[in-house]
Amino acid sequence: MDGKPDFENMTYEEFLKTAKMEPTVSEDCPLFQAIQMIGGKWRMPIVYQLSKKESYRFGELVKTIRGITKTMLTTALREMEENGIVKREQYNEIPPHVEYSLTEKGRDLFPVFFALTKWWSKYY
Repeated sequence: MDGKPDFENMTYEEFLKTAKMEPTVSEDCPLFQAIQMIGGKWRMPIVYQLSKKESYRFGELVKTIRGITKTMLTTALREMEENGIVKREQYNEIPPHVEYSLTEKGRDLFPVFFALTKWWSKYY
């Protein structure tokens, strides 16, 4: 062990104690890193949309995520693919096409959606 807290096996109470011990938010903080990976205007809506069915073609995603441009979708999908959240599969058929789906890492965000939904329902 490298002296870092074991967040995966930590209780909520232990997390609160650990968080209070940190003097400042830093780039090596796991929460900061997670927010960097899934934060931004479009990443969570993309992951949420991808959670609704097995896979989507690019054009389907553009149509189902209101307000997103093709450029922003391309950028976000590439970044999430690099981070292992989204899988890109190219089909060399006629016509060729690409499909996007969530990896296991991406599907593991579902409890986060549930927690955010509960939080929103409680206060708004």
